[in-house]
Amino acid sequence: MGDRWYQEAVVYCLDIDTYADSDGDGVGDIRGLIGRLDYLARLGVTCLWLNPIHPSPNKDDGYDATDFYNVDPRFGTLGDFAELLHQAQNRGIRVIIDLVVNHTSDEHPWFQSARSSPDSPYRDWYVWADHEPDDRFQGMVFPGEQHDTWSYDRTAKAWYYHRFYKFQPDLNIKNPKVREEIKKITSFWLQLGVAGFRMDAVPFIIEQTEPDNPNSPKDFDFLTELRQHVQWRRADAVLLAEANVEPDQLPVYFGDGSGSGNRIHMLFDFMLNGRLMLALAREDPETIIDALRDTPKLPAGGQWATFLRNHDEIDLSRLTTEQRNDVLAKFGPDEEMQLYGRGIRRRLAPMLGNDRRHIELAYALQFSLRGTPVLRYGEEIGMGEDLSLKGRDAIRTPMQWSYQPNGGFSKAEPEKLVRPVIDTGEFSYEKVNVTAQRKDPRSLLGWFERMIRTLREAPEIGSGSTIHIDVPMPAGVLAHRADGPTGTMVFLHNLGSEDVEVDLSTLQPEADMPIDVLSDRGYDEVGKLDRLKLAGHGYRWIRLCRSWSV
Repeated sequence: MGDRWYQEAVVYCLDIDTYADSDGDGVGDIRGLIGRLDYLARLGVTCLWLNPIHPSPNKDDGYDATDFYNVDPRFGTLGDFAELLHQAQNRGIRVIIDLVVNHTSDEHPWFQSARSSPDSPYRDWYVWADHEPDDRFQGMVFPGEQHDTWSYDRTAKAWYYHRFYKFQPDLNIKNPKVREEIKKITSFWLQLGVAGFRMDAVPFIIEQTEPDNPNSPKDFDFLTELRQHVQWRRADAVLLAEANVEPDQLPVYFGDGSGSGNRIHMLFDFMLNGRLMLALAREDPETIIDALRDTPKLPAGGQWATFLRNHDEIDLSRLTTEQRNDVLAKFGPDEEMQLYGRGIRRRLAPMLGNDRRHIELAYALQFSLRGTPVLRYGEEIGMGEDLSLKGRDAIRTPMQWSYQPNGGFSKAEPEKLVRPVIDTGEFSYEKVNVTAQRKDPRSLLGWFERMIRTLREAPEIGSGSTIHIDVPMPAGVLAHRADGPTGTMVFLHNLGSEDVEVDLSTLQPEADMPIDVLSDRGYDEVGKLDRLKLAGHGYRWIRLCRSWSV
Protein backbone atom coordinates (compact mmCIF):
# COMPACT_ATOMS: atom_id res chain seq x y z
CA MET A 1 0.00 0.00 0.00
CA GLY A 2 1.22 3.50 -0.84
CA ASP A 3 0.89 6.88 0.81
CA ARG A 4 -2.88 6.40 1.15
CA TRP A 5 -2.46 3.05 2.83
CA TYR A 6 -5.14 3.99 5.35
CA GLN A 7 -7.85 3.75 2.68
CA GLU A 8 -7.39 -0.01 2.42
CA ALA A 9 -6.44 -0.72 6.03
CA VAL A 10 -8.11 -2.78 8.76
CA VAL A 11 -7.74 -0.91 12.04
CA TYR A 12 -7.76 -2.77 15.39
CA CYS A 13 -8.22 -0.76 18.58
CA LEU A 14 -7.04 -1.89 22.02
CA ASP A 15 -6.03 -0.76 25.50
CA ILE A 16 -2.58 -2.05 26.40
CA ASP A 17 -3.55 -2.50 30.05
CA THR A 18 -6.37 -4.96 29.28
CA TYR A 19 -4.84 -6.90 26.38
CA ALA A 20 -2.00 -9.15 27.57
CA ASP A 21 0.03 -9.15 30.81
CA SER A 22 3.54 -10.56 30.40
CA ASP A 23 4.93 -10.08 33.92
CA GLY A 24 2.00 -11.16 36.10
CA ASP A 25 1.33 -7.85 37.84
CA GLY A 26 -2.31 -7.80 36.68
CA VAL A 27 -1.82 -5.00 34.14
CA GLY A 28 -1.40 -5.56 30.42
CA ASP A 29 1.90 -4.35 29.01
CA ILE A 30 3.84 -3.76 25.81
CA ARG A 31 5.77 -7.03 26.03
CA GLY A 32 2.47 -8.88 26.32
CA LEU A 33 1.15 -7.08 23.24
CA ILE A 34 4.29 -7.95 21.29
CA GLY A 35 3.60 -11.60 22.10
CA ARG A 36 0.17 -11.30 20.47
CA LEU A 37 1.21 -9.62 17.22
CA ASP A 38 1.15 -12.92 15.33
CA TYR A 39 -2.47 -13.32 16.38
CA LEU A 40 -3.27 -9.87 14.98
CA ALA A 41 -1.40 -10.57 11.76
CA ARG A 42 -3.35 -13.81 11.26
CA LEU A 43 -6.60 -11.95 11.91
CA GLY A 44 -5.73 -9.60 9.06
CA VAL A 45 -5.04 -6.41 11.01
CA THR A 46 -2.90 -3.89 9.12
CA CYS A 47 -3.09 -0.96 11.56
CA LEU A 48 -3.01 -1.09 15.35
CA TRP A 49 -4.57 1.84 17.20
CA LEU A 50 -3.44 2.10 20.81
CA ASN A 51 -5.55 3.96 23.35
CA PRO A 52 -3.57 6.35 25.63
CA ILE A 53 -0.07 5.10 26.43
CA HIS A 54 1.36 8.04 28.37
CA PRO A 55 2.11 8.31 32.12
CA SER A 56 -1.09 9.22 33.93
CA PRO A 57 -2.80 9.21 37.34
CA ASN A 58 -5.34 7.10 35.41
CA LYS A 59 -8.40 8.91 36.68
CA ASP A 60 -9.86 8.81 33.15
CA ASP A 61 -8.41 5.61 31.67
CA GLY A 62 -5.18 7.36 30.67
CA TYR A 63 -6.76 10.36 28.97
CA ASP A 64 -5.29 12.53 31.72
CA ALA A 65 -1.60 12.60 30.72
CA THR A 66 1.27 13.90 32.85
CA ASP A 67 4.02 13.41 30.25
CA PHE A 68 3.51 13.34 26.48
CA TYR A 69 7.04 12.12 25.81
CA ASN A 70 6.99 8.78 27.59
CA VAL A 71 4.95 5.63 28.13
CA ASP A 72 3.20 4.71 31.34
CA PRO A 73 5.65 2.67 33.49
CA ARG A 74 2.86 0.13 34.02
CA PHE A 75 3.16 -0.71 30.31
CA GLY A 76 6.95 -0.76 30.04
CA THR A 77 9.62 1.60 28.70
CA LEU A 78 10.26 3.60 25.57
CA GLY A 79 12.64 0.83 24.60
CA ASP A 80 9.78 -1.67 24.83
CA PHE A 81 7.64 0.60 22.68
CA ALA A 82 10.36 0.92 20.05
CA GLU A 83 10.56 -2.88 19.97
CA LEU A 84 6.78 -3.06 19.51
CA LEU A 85 7.01 -0.77 16.50
CA HIS A 86 9.81 -2.89 15.03
CA GLN A 87 8.01 -6.19 15.55
CA ALA A 88 4.72 -4.80 14.22
CA GLN A 89 6.46 -3.50 11.10
CA ASN A 90 7.96 -6.95 10.54
CA ARG A 91 4.40 -8.26 10.31
CA GLY A 92 3.13 -5.52 8.04
CA ILE A 93 1.24 -3.76 10.85
CA ARG A 94 1.41 0.01 11.30
CA VAL A 95 0.86 1.52 14.75
CA ILE A 96 -1.00 4.74 15.54
CA ILE A 97 -1.42 6.19 19.03
CA ASP A 98 -3.91 8.45 20.74
CA LEU A 99 -3.02 12.15 20.63
CA VAL A 100 -4.88 13.63 23.60
CA VAL A 101 -3.86 17.28 23.60
CA ASN A 102 -7.00 19.24 24.23
CA HIS A 103 -6.15 18.91 27.94
CA THR A 104 -3.60 17.54 30.39
CA SER A 105 -3.86 16.04 33.85
CA ASP A 106 -3.99 18.63 36.64
CA GLU A 107 -0.89 16.81 37.93
CA HIS A 108 1.08 17.64 34.78
CA PRO A 109 4.15 19.81 35.56
CA TRP A 110 2.86 22.43 33.12
CA PHE A 111 -0.34 22.93 35.10
CA GLN A 112 1.37 22.76 38.46
CA SER A 113 3.65 25.57 37.31
CA ALA A 114 0.77 27.50 35.71
CA ARG A 115 -1.29 27.54 38.88
CA SER A 116 1.66 28.46 41.10
CA SER A 117 2.05 32.06 39.89
CA PRO A 118 0.62 34.54 37.37
CA ASP A 119 4.23 34.97 36.22
CA SER A 120 4.72 31.27 35.45
CA PRO A 121 5.92 30.66 31.86
CA TYR A 122 3.13 28.08 31.63
CA ARG A 123 0.34 30.31 32.96
CA ASP A 124 -0.97 31.10 29.49
CA TRP A 125 -0.73 27.47 28.40
CA TYR A 126 -4.15 26.99 30.01
CA VAL A 127 -7.46 28.87 29.85
CA TRP A 128 -8.18 31.16 32.83
CA ALA A 129 -10.85 33.61 33.96
CA ASP A 130 -10.64 36.13 36.81
CA HIS A 131 -14.35 35.77 37.60
CA GLU A 132 -16.93 32.99 37.64
CA PRO A 133 -17.90 32.63 33.95
CA ASP A 134 -21.57 32.80 32.98
CA ASP A 135 -21.22 29.57 30.98
CA ARG A 136 -19.80 27.59 33.91
CA PHE A 137 -22.57 24.98 33.78
CA GLN A 138 -22.74 24.62 29.99
CA GLY A 139 -21.06 22.27 27.53
CA MET A 140 -20.46 19.28 29.79
CA VAL A 141 -19.25 16.20 27.90
CA PHE A 142 -20.24 13.78 30.67
CA PRO A 143 -23.64 14.89 32.00
CA GLY A 144 -24.45 13.25 35.30
CA GLU A 145 -20.77 12.70 36.10
CA GLN A 146 -19.46 16.19 35.37
CA HIS A 147 -20.87 19.23 37.20
CA ASP A 148 -19.34 22.19 35.36
CA THR A 149 -16.73 23.27 32.81
CA TRP A 150 -15.05 25.97 34.91
CA SER A 151 -13.48 25.34 38.33
CA TYR A 152 -11.86 27.70 40.81
CA ASP A 153 -8.26 27.00 41.77
CA ARG A 154 -7.39 28.45 45.17
CA THR A 155 -3.66 28.42 44.53
CA ALA A 156 -4.01 30.26 41.22
CA LYS A 157 -6.81 32.45 42.59
CA ALA A 158 -8.52 32.10 39.22
CA TRP A 159 -10.99 29.94 37.34
CA TYR A 160 -9.68 27.42 34.82
CA TYR A 161 -11.54 25.77 31.95
CA HIS A 162 -12.02 22.03 31.53
CA ARG A 163 -14.30 20.75 28.79
CA PHE A 164 -14.04 17.31 30.43
CA TYR A 165 -13.49 16.46 34.12
CA LYS A 166 -12.12 19.07 36.53
CA PHE A 167 -8.82 17.15 36.79
CA GLN A 168 -8.29 17.71 33.04
CA PRO A 169 -7.57 21.43 32.47
CA ASP A 170 -7.76 22.50 28.82
CA LEU A 171 -4.72 23.71 26.96
CA ASN A 172 -4.93 27.14 25.34
CA ILE A 173 -4.74 26.66 21.58
CA LYS A 174 -4.49 30.44 21.10
CA ASN A 175 -0.99 30.32 22.57
CA PRO A 176 1.63 29.83 19.81
CA LYS A 177 3.86 27.99 22.29
CA VAL A 178 1.12 25.40 22.90
CA ARG A 179 0.69 24.89 19.17
CA GLU A 180 4.42 24.40 18.72
CA GLU A 181 4.53 21.97 21.64
CA ILE A 182 1.77 19.84 20.10
CA LYS A 183 3.74 19.72 16.86
CA LYS A 184 6.87 18.74 18.80
CA ILE A 185 4.96 15.91 20.48
CA THR A 186 3.89 14.53 17.10
CA SER A 187 7.47 14.86 15.80
CA PHE A 188 8.81 12.84 18.71
CA TRP A 189 6.51 9.88 18.16
CA LEU A 190 6.79 9.99 14.38
CA GLN A 191 10.56 9.89 14.71
CA LEU A 192 10.20 6.86 16.95
CA GLY A 193 8.20 5.16 14.20
CA VAL A 194 4.44 5.55 14.75
CA ALA A 195 2.37 5.80 11.56
CA GLY A 196 0.09 8.55 12.81
CA PHE A 197 -2.37 9.60 15.46
CA ARG A 198 -5.96 9.19 16.47
CA MET A 199 -6.80 12.71 17.62
CA ASP A 200 -9.14 12.82 20.59
CA ALA A 201 -11.88 15.47 20.82
CA VAL A 202 -10.73 17.54 17.83
CA PRO A 203 -13.53 20.15 18.03
CA PHE A 204 -12.31 20.97 21.54
CA ILE A 205 -8.63 21.03 20.57
CA ILE A 206 -9.30 23.89 18.14
CA GLU A 207 -11.76 25.72 20.40
CA GLN A 208 -10.53 29.21 21.24
CA THR A 209 -12.31 29.31 24.57
CA GLU A 210 -13.55 32.67 25.82
CA PRO A 211 -15.07 33.08 29.31
CA ASP A 212 -18.82 33.82 29.22
CA ASN A 213 -19.03 32.58 25.62
CA PRO A 214 -20.50 29.05 25.28
CA ASN A 215 -20.01 29.29 21.49
CA SER A 216 -16.35 30.20 21.33
CA PRO A 217 -14.80 30.27 17.84
CA LYS A 218 -12.79 27.38 16.41
CA ASP A 219 -9.38 27.74 14.80
CA PHE A 220 -9.41 25.33 11.87
CA ASP A 221 -6.14 26.77 10.63
CA PHE A 222 -4.36 24.82 13.35
CA LEU A 223 -5.49 21.58 11.71
CA THR A 224 -3.95 22.81 8.45
CA GLU A 225 -0.71 23.64 10.29
CA LEU A 226 -0.63 20.28 12.04
CA ARG A 227 -1.32 18.31 8.84
CA GLN A 228 1.49 20.11 7.04
CA HIS A 229 3.89 19.56 9.94
CA VAL A 230 3.06 15.87 10.25
CA GLN A 231 3.38 15.25 6.51
CA TRP A 232 6.77 16.93 6.36
CA ARG A 233 8.00 14.68 9.16
CA ARG A 234 6.55 11.48 7.66
CA ALA A 235 4.90 11.63 4.26
CA ASP A 236 2.59 8.65 4.81
CA ALA A 237 1.55 9.55 8.38
CA VAL A 238 -2.18 9.72 9.05
CA LEU A 239 -4.41 11.84 11.26
CA LEU A 240 -7.59 10.02 12.31
CA ALA A 241 -9.92 12.36 14.15
CA GLU A 242 -12.82 12.12 16.54
CA ALA A 243 -15.21 14.92 15.58
CA ASN A 244 -18.81 14.14 16.43
CA VAL A 245 -20.33 17.27 14.88
CA GLU A 246 -23.26 18.17 12.63
CA PRO A 247 -22.96 16.78 9.07
CA ASP A 248 -22.67 20.21 7.45
CA GLN A 249 -19.61 20.95 9.60
CA LEU A 250 -17.69 17.81 8.64
CA PRO A 251 -16.12 19.00 5.34
CA VAL A 252 -14.11 21.76 7.05
CA TYR A 253 -12.32 19.14 9.15
CA PHE A 254 -11.05 17.48 5.95
CA GLY A 255 -9.96 20.65 4.17
CA ASP A 256 -10.22 24.42 3.91
CA GLY A 257 -12.59 24.37 0.93
CA SER A 258 -9.92 24.97 -1.69
CA GLY A 259 -10.53 21.47 -3.05
CA SER A 260 -7.49 19.93 -1.41
CA GLY A 261 -7.61 17.69 1.62
CA ASN A 262 -5.14 19.68 3.70
CA ARG A 263 -6.43 18.96 7.19
CA ILE A 264 -7.55 15.64 8.66
CA HIS A 265 -7.06 12.48 6.59
CA MET A 266 -9.81 10.43 8.26
CA LEU A 267 -12.86 11.08 10.42
CA PHE A 268 -14.87 8.58 12.43
CA ASP A 269 -18.32 8.41 10.87
CA PHE A 270 -20.54 8.96 13.89
CA MET A 271 -23.56 9.78 11.76
CA LEU A 272 -23.33 6.46 9.93
CA ASN A 273 -22.75 4.61 13.20
CA GLY A 274 -25.98 5.91 14.73
CA ARG A 275 -27.91 5.09 11.57
CA LEU A 276 -26.39 1.61 11.42
CA MET A 277 -27.62 0.96 14.93
CA LEU A 278 -31.07 2.29 14.08
CA ALA A 279 -31.22 0.11 10.95
CA LEU A 280 -30.26 -3.00 12.94
CA ALA A 281 -32.82 -2.15 15.63
CA ARG A 282 -35.66 -1.59 13.16
CA GLU A 283 -34.50 -4.26 10.68
CA ASP A 284 -34.89 -1.57 8.04
CA PRO A 285 -31.99 -0.26 5.90
CA GLU A 286 -33.61 3.07 5.03
CA THR A 287 -31.42 5.10 7.40
CA ILE A 288 -28.27 3.55 5.91
CA ILE A 289 -29.50 4.48 2.44
CA ASP A 290 -29.99 8.03 3.73
CA ALA A 291 -26.44 8.02 5.11
CA LEU A 292 -24.96 6.88 1.80
CA ARG A 293 -26.96 9.52 -0.06
CA ASP A 294 -26.15 12.34 2.39
CA THR A 295 -22.41 11.65 2.68
CA PRO A 296 -20.54 14.91 2.02
CA LYS A 297 -18.19 14.87 -0.95
CA LEU A 298 -14.67 14.37 0.39
CA PRO A 299 -11.50 15.95 -0.99
CA ALA A 300 -8.88 13.72 -2.56
CA GLY A 301 -7.39 11.49 0.10
CA GLY A 302 -10.23 12.07 2.56
CA GLN A 303 -11.63 8.94 4.18
CA TRP A 304 -14.27 7.81 6.65
CA ALA A 305 -13.54 5.37 9.46
CA THR A 306 -16.51 3.08 10.13
CA PHE A 307 -17.24 1.27 13.37
CA LEU A 308 -19.98 -0.54 15.26
CA ARG A 309 -18.38 -0.58 18.71
CA ASN A 310 -15.52 1.65 19.78
CA HIS A 311 -13.86 2.24 23.15
CA ASP A 312 -16.64 4.57 24.36
CA GLU A 313 -20.41 4.26 24.57
CA ILE A 314 -22.50 3.97 21.40
CA ASP A 315 -23.36 7.64 20.94
CA LEU A 316 -26.93 8.11 19.70
CA SER A 317 -26.99 11.89 20.10
CA ARG A 318 -27.23 12.48 16.33
CA LEU A 319 -30.53 10.56 16.13
CA THR A 320 -33.96 12.06 16.79
CA THR A 321 -35.60 11.34 20.13
CA GLU A 322 -37.91 8.78 18.51
CA GLN A 323 -35.03 7.08 16.71
CA ARG A 324 -32.88 7.03 19.85
CA ASN A 325 -35.72 5.51 21.85
CA ASP A 326 -36.11 2.74 19.25
CA VAL A 327 -32.43 1.83 19.53
CA LEU A 328 -32.45 1.95 23.33
CA ALA A 329 -35.58 -0.17 23.51
CA LYS A 330 -33.97 -2.84 21.32
CA PHE A 331 -30.36 -2.84 22.49
CA GLY A 332 -30.23 -1.08 25.86
CA PRO A 333 -33.64 -1.31 27.54
CA ASP A 334 -32.31 -1.30 31.11
CA GLU A 335 -31.02 1.90 32.70
CA GLU A 336 -27.75 0.21 33.69
CA MET A 337 -27.05 -0.42 29.98
CA GLN A 338 -27.26 3.29 29.15
CA LEU A 339 -24.83 6.17 29.67
CA TYR A 340 -25.04 9.97 29.73
CA GLY A 341 -28.64 9.83 28.54
CA ARG A 342 -27.43 9.46 24.95
CA GLY A 343 -25.74 6.11 24.53
CA ILE A 344 -25.31 2.40 25.23
CA ARG A 345 -22.40 0.90 27.18
CA ARG A 346 -22.60 -2.63 25.82
CA ARG A 347 -20.67 -4.77 23.36
CA LEU A 348 -22.32 -5.89 20.15
CA ALA A 349 -22.64 -9.64 20.80
CA PRO A 350 -24.87 -9.29 23.89
CA MET A 351 -26.78 -6.46 22.22
CA LEU A 352 -27.68 -8.87 19.43
CA GLY A 353 -28.63 -11.65 21.84
CA ASN A 354 -25.41 -13.56 21.06
CA ASP A 355 -27.07 -14.55 17.77
CA ARG A 356 -24.21 -15.60 15.53
CA ARG A 357 -26.09 -14.91 12.28
CA HIS A 358 -27.04 -11.44 13.45
CA ILE A 359 -23.47 -10.66 14.54
CA GLU A 360 -22.05 -11.78 11.19
CA LEU A 361 -24.62 -9.70 9.33
CA ALA A 362 -23.78 -6.58 11.35
CA TYR A 363 -20.04 -6.83 10.78
CA ALA A 364 -20.33 -7.91 7.14
CA LEU A 365 -22.43 -4.79 6.63
CA GLN A 366 -19.99 -2.47 8.41
CA PHE A 367 -16.94 -3.84 6.59
CA SER A 368 -18.64 -3.54 3.19
CA LEU A 369 -19.59 0.13 3.51
CA ARG A 370 -17.40 2.97 2.22
CA GLY A 371 -14.47 3.82 4.39
CA THR A 372 -11.91 2.04 6.55
CA PRO A 373 -13.27 -0.44 9.13
CA VAL A 374 -12.25 -0.13 12.77
CA LEU A 375 -12.62 -3.17 15.04
CA ARG A 376 -12.52 -3.06 18.85
CA TYR A 377 -10.50 -5.80 20.56
CA GLY A 378 -12.57 -8.80 21.63
CA GLU A 379 -15.32 -8.18 19.12
CA GLU A 380 -13.77 -10.79 16.83
CA ILE A 381 -14.57 -13.49 19.39
CA GLY A 382 -17.89 -12.05 20.57
CA MET A 383 -16.90 -10.83 24.03
CA GLY A 384 -19.52 -9.46 26.40
CA GLU A 385 -19.59 -6.58 28.86
CA ASP A 386 -19.53 -6.24 32.64
CA LEU A 387 -22.32 -3.85 33.62
CA SER A 388 -21.22 -3.93 37.26
CA LEU A 389 -18.26 -1.72 36.29
CA LYS A 390 -18.73 2.03 36.15
CA GLY A 391 -19.39 3.98 32.98
CA ARG A 392 -17.37 3.08 29.92
CA ASP A 393 -15.35 0.48 31.82
CA ALA A 394 -18.14 -2.01 31.13
CA ILE A 395 -16.62 -2.74 27.69
CA ARG A 396 -12.99 -2.42 28.80
CA THR A 397 -12.56 -5.81 30.45
CA PRO A 398 -9.46 -8.00 29.86
CA MET A 399 -9.06 -9.86 26.59
CA GLN A 400 -10.15 -13.50 26.87
CA TRP A 401 -7.38 -15.68 25.44
CA SER A 402 -7.95 -19.15 26.89
CA TYR A 403 -9.54 -21.43 29.48
CA GLN A 404 -6.73 -20.64 31.93
CA PRO A 405 -7.38 -18.55 35.06
CA ASN A 406 -8.14 -14.90 34.23
CA GLY A 407 -8.86 -16.02 30.68
CA GLY A 408 -5.12 -16.26 29.99
CA PHE A 409 -4.82 -12.48 30.27
CA SER A 410 -2.62 -12.54 33.40
CA LYS A 411 -1.14 -14.90 35.98
CA ALA A 412 -1.87 -12.43 38.78
CA GLU A 413 -4.37 -13.09 41.53
CA PRO A 414 -7.84 -11.99 40.41
CA GLU A 415 -7.98 -9.12 42.91
CA LYS A 416 -4.83 -7.61 41.35
CA LEU A 417 -6.21 -7.38 37.81
CA VAL A 418 -6.58 -3.92 36.32
CA ARG A 419 -10.25 -4.88 35.84
CA PRO A 420 -12.03 -8.14 36.56
CA VAL A 421 -12.24 -10.64 33.74
CA ILE A 422 -15.74 -11.81 32.78
CA ASP A 423 -16.02 -15.18 34.53
CA THR A 424 -19.76 -15.89 34.71
CA GLY A 425 -22.63 -16.31 32.26
CA GLU A 426 -22.64 -17.05 28.55
CA PHE A 427 -19.80 -14.58 27.86
CA SER A 428 -17.41 -15.90 30.52
CA TYR A 429 -13.84 -16.63 29.43
CA GLU A 430 -14.53 -20.36 29.81
CA LYS A 431 -17.12 -20.08 27.02
CA VAL A 432 -15.71 -17.23 24.93
CA ASN A 433 -11.98 -17.27 24.27
CA VAL A 434 -9.42 -17.31 21.47
CA THR A 435 -8.13 -20.83 22.16
CA ALA A 436 -11.56 -22.43 21.86
CA GLN A 437 -12.36 -20.55 18.67
CA ARG A 438 -8.97 -21.21 17.13
CA LYS A 439 -9.77 -24.94 17.29
CA ASP A 440 -13.15 -24.47 15.63
CA PRO A 441 -13.04 -23.52 11.92
CA ARG A 442 -16.71 -22.51 12.15
CA SER A 443 -16.08 -20.08 15.02
CA LEU A 444 -16.71 -16.33 14.93
CA LEU A 445 -12.96 -15.75 15.00
CA GLY A 446 -12.52 -18.01 11.97
CA TRP A 447 -15.28 -16.11 10.21
CA PHE A 448 -13.60 -12.75 10.92
CA GLU A 449 -10.34 -14.04 9.46
CA ARG A 450 -12.11 -15.16 6.26
CA MET A 451 -14.12 -11.97 6.01
CA ILE A 452 -11.06 -9.74 6.42
CA ARG A 453 -9.12 -11.76 3.83
CA THR A 454 -12.01 -11.21 1.43
CA LEU A 455 -12.01 -7.50 2.23
CA ARG A 456 -8.30 -7.30 1.40
CA GLU A 457 -9.14 -8.72 -2.04
CA ALA A 458 -11.74 -6.00 -2.61
CA PRO A 459 -9.91 -2.63 -2.54
CA GLU A 460 -12.97 -1.02 -4.14
CA ILE A 461 -14.58 -0.93 -0.69
CA GLY A 462 -11.95 1.30 0.88
CA SER A 463 -10.75 3.41 -2.02
CA GLY A 464 -13.63 3.29 -4.51
CA SER A 465 -17.05 4.92 -4.60
CA THR A 466 -20.01 3.36 -2.80
CA ILE A 467 -23.63 3.91 -3.81
CA HIS A 468 -27.01 2.45 -2.98
CA ILE A 469 -28.48 0.28 -5.76
CA ASP A 470 -31.88 1.89 -6.26
CA VAL A 471 -34.05 -0.95 -7.53
CA PRO A 472 -37.14 -2.52 -5.91
CA MET A 473 -36.07 -4.61 -2.92
CA PRO A 474 -37.85 -6.94 -0.48
CA ALA A 475 -38.42 -5.38 2.94
CA GLY A 476 -35.29 -5.27 5.07
CA VAL A 477 -32.75 -5.69 2.23
CA LEU A 478 -29.93 -3.26 1.49
CA ALA A 479 -28.17 -3.48 -1.87
CA HIS A 480 -25.13 -1.35 -2.56
CA ARG A 481 -22.10 -1.41 -4.83
CA ALA A 482 -18.48 -0.32 -4.68
CA ASP A 483 -16.71 0.74 -7.86
CA GLY A 484 -13.00 1.36 -8.28
CA PRO A 485 -10.12 0.96 -10.71
CA THR A 486 -9.86 -2.69 -9.66
CA GLY A 487 -13.46 -3.51 -10.56
CA THR A 488 -16.92 -3.65 -9.02
CA MET A 489 -18.42 -5.40 -6.00
CA VAL A 490 -22.11 -5.75 -5.16
CA PHE A 491 -23.37 -6.35 -1.63
CA LEU A 492 -26.70 -7.69 -0.35
CA HIS A 493 -27.56 -7.60 3.35
CA ASN A 494 -30.89 -8.74 4.75
CA LEU A 495 -31.61 -6.95 8.02
CA GLY A 496 -34.89 -8.82 8.32
CA SER A 497 -35.45 -12.34 9.58
CA GLU A 498 -37.39 -13.68 6.55
CA ASP A 499 -35.83 -15.42 3.54
CA VAL A 500 -36.18 -13.34 0.35
CA GLU A 501 -35.30 -13.30 -3.34
CA VAL A 502 -33.62 -10.31 -5.00
CA ASP A 503 -33.60 -9.26 -8.65
CA LEU A 504 -30.47 -7.37 -9.74
CA SER A 505 -30.74 -8.30 -13.42
CA THR A 506 -30.38 -4.63 -14.39
CA LEU A 507 -26.71 -5.01 -13.47
CA GLN A 508 -26.24 -8.09 -15.65
CA PRO A 509 -24.73 -6.23 -18.64
CA GLU A 510 -21.91 -5.05 -16.35
CA ALA A 511 -21.18 -8.53 -15.04
CA ASP A 512 -18.09 -10.43 -16.11
CA MET A 513 -18.48 -13.91 -14.63
CA PRO A 514 -20.14 -12.72 -11.36
CA ILE A 515 -19.39 -14.88 -8.34
CA ASP A 516 -20.07 -14.98 -4.61
CA VAL A 517 -16.90 -14.20 -2.65
CA LEU A 518 -18.47 -14.13 0.83
CA SER A 519 -21.87 -15.27 2.03
CA ASP A 520 -23.61 -16.49 5.15
CA ARG A 521 -24.31 -19.90 3.57
CA GLY A 522 -23.96 -21.78 0.31
CA TYR A 523 -26.27 -20.34 -2.34
CA ASP A 524 -27.01 -21.28 -5.94
CA GLU A 525 -24.78 -19.78 -8.62
CA VAL A 526 -25.23 -16.05 -9.17
CA GLY A 527 -26.29 -16.62 -12.77
CA LYS A 528 -28.03 -13.66 -14.39
CA LEU A 529 -28.50 -11.86 -11.06
CA ASP A 530 -32.29 -12.13 -11.44
CA ARG A 531 -33.08 -14.68 -8.72
CA LEU A 532 -30.61 -14.10 -5.91
CA LYS A 533 -31.76 -15.91 -2.79
CA LEU A 534 -30.96 -14.33 0.57
CA ALA A 535 -31.66 -15.87 3.97
CA GLY A 536 -33.02 -14.00 6.94
CA HIS A 537 -30.11 -12.00 8.44
CA GLY A 538 -28.14 -13.24 5.44
CA TYR A 539 -25.56 -11.48 3.27
CA ARG A 540 -23.82 -11.96 -0.07
CA TRP A 541 -20.72 -10.19 -1.36
CA ILE A 542 -20.63 -10.62 -5.13
CA ARG A 543 -17.68 -9.86 -7.37
CA LEU A 544 -19.39 -8.35 -10.42
CA CYS A 545 -16.30 -7.70 -12.50
CA ARG A 546 -12.55 -7.45 -12.12
CA SER A 547 -10.15 -5.17 -13.93
CA TRP A 548 -7.19 -7.30 -14.91
CA SER A 549 -5.18 -4.28 -15.99
CA VAL A 550 -4.68 -3.05 -12.43
